[in-house]
Amino acid sequence: MASSAATGSITTAAGAPDDAHRHRRILQALTGLLLGMFVSMLASTVVSTSLPVIVHDLGGDQAAFTWVVTATLLTTAISTPIWGKLADLFNRKLLIQLSIVIFVVATAAAGFSQDPGTLIAFRAVQGIGAGGLAALSQIIMADIISPRERGRYMGLFGAVMAVATVGGPLLGGFITDTIDWRWNFYIAVPFAVAALIMLQRTLHLPVRPKTKARIDYLGIVLLSTAVSLVLIWVTNAGSDYDWWSTETVLMVGGALLAAVAFVIVELRSAEPLIPLTLFRDRTFTLAVIASISIGIAMFGTSVYLSQYMQLARGATPTEAGLMTIPMIAGLLIASIVIGGLVTRHGHWKPYLIVGGVLLIAGSYLLSTIHYDTHFVLVALYMFLLGSGVGMTMQNLLLIVQNTSKPSEIGVASSGVAFFRSLGGTVGVSVMGAALATSATDLFGVRKEDIGAAIAKLGEKGAAIAEQLQSGTIPQVSTLPESIRVIVEDIYAQAIAHSFLIAVPLAVISLIAIVFLPNIPLNRMTTSERAAASEADLATITTAEGMSALEATGAEERTDAAPRGSAETSDTRADEASAHRR
Repeated sequence: MASSAATGSITTAAGAPDDAHRHRRILQALTGLLLGMFVSMLASTVVSTSLPVIVHDLGGDQAAFTWVVTATLLTTAISTPIWGKLADLFNRKLLIQLSIVIFVVATAAAGFSQDPGTLIAFRAVQGIGAGGLAALSQIIMADIISPRERGRYMGLFGAVMAVATVGGPLLGGFITDTIDWRWNFYIAVPFAVAALIMLQRTLHLPVRPKTKARIDYLGIVLLSTAVSLVLIWVTNAGSDYDWWSTETVLMVGGALLAAVAFVIVELRSAEPLIPLTLFRDRTFTLAVIASISIGIAMFGTSVYLSQYMQLARGATPTEAGLMTIPMIAGLLIASIVIGGLVTRHGHWKPYLIVGGVLLIAGSYLLSTIHYDTHFVLVALYMFLLGSGVGMTMQNLLLIVQNTSKPSEIGVASSGVAFFRSLGGTVGVSVMGAALATSATDLFGVRKEDIGAAIAKLGEKGAAIAEQLQSGTIPQVSTLPESIRVIVEDIYAQAIAHSFLIAVPLAVISLIAIVFLPNIPLNRMTTSERAAASEADLATITTAEGMSALEATGAEERTDAAPRGSAETSDTRADEASAHRR
């Protein structure tokens, strides 16, 4: 049976699945997948604490800093639904290997950049591979693990995420401080090679029926145009041109036209990039709304927290990596603990609601920080935010996969990931624009104080004045004490102001979570559900028919409810009914 191939289930002489062997097979299949995700996370986070230094060395300003981050997030967001659609049409194992190759080659090439433009271009290509890894890893997980069981394995993904997110900035800061920041881009290459080998040896997916490939190229172009115009407008408005100007009318108008055209094309396409029929499902629609805010909290705050540590507290890249550990600790602990509780008890909604509340609290409290705020408080705020992300991010995707049709699991999973990435992309751009505007205004307000401090430095003051007037991001830790305190205060206020943007969106996210339908988690993998549909068992109402399939959640049933009993029959019927909804 296909599902058996996917999960690696083997059967004893008595006919019951050997859970220990199946668990071992699943772990083997996840090894390469986890390593692939580690490569993606490491290559992304290893440069996070080094970006202020990198952009400074390449002569970039705050807009360049924002675009170095946004370029990756933009192409990740745009490519995620494309990879998801390809996953429903082609070999998923080959696709995830291809995404790793694209990601790592672009990452290594970025290490040779000589100016901000080249770095941004390679980071954009890097995002294409990252989109594949983000979408395909979750789709493949649905292939081999049922929603009810997935919590116990989500802890592994949380651990990998935490190791990469904590270790990446620390390693990147150490490399930048001791060797050269360019080596940050080369470090992922050996891990990528290992991931490709492990995926080839350990990942065995069920054979999928061949289908005729139809790619919605026009939809791809229209979606890319709409998102790109919005981001370019947000990043440059207020600096290169006024918010209310001809450029604004052209860009916003063009983005709206492209968005309307995209909707029309998707409604008429035989194989749409994002099937708009998915939005008929209340679970998918509300999960998308919630994911947008989570994307902002996850990407926006993590990017600018590192900048806060270096520009507002004078930390080195290595110190900045250490100082952001509380947020990652919150994410790791929450994802592992909550994942285990979801698997054990089957309840997911209370944890999502608590996570939504923590997102609001963490976002708001971070908007109150100053350059001299006690670090214990800053650490607490980061921990709250990380815990909120850990409780919500994976569980939102889990409940969407739980209710999606097996034939649409790819586009549904990538759809949620797309809107999460899109929220993060727009969030980073908006927060970056707000930061740049606030910093410029505050430098103007503190102009006399800065001038007086520079005048006391004599000849050294001229070089510092030139650096501050150039618009290049300063290396605060190298500035004289009298200037450093002023600059730290300016950037602390500007960054805190940008954090405030995430608060109303976190409130919207909580509202969406509250209204999510509380549907029980299915005990069948995507492969098993597809097999059930093919056997016309999707609407099964009798225990005899359901017993024809071995679901991965079989071990959760106790002797008090043996297969074929009325209790088991009712449970399975409820799951099938929930799936149809």
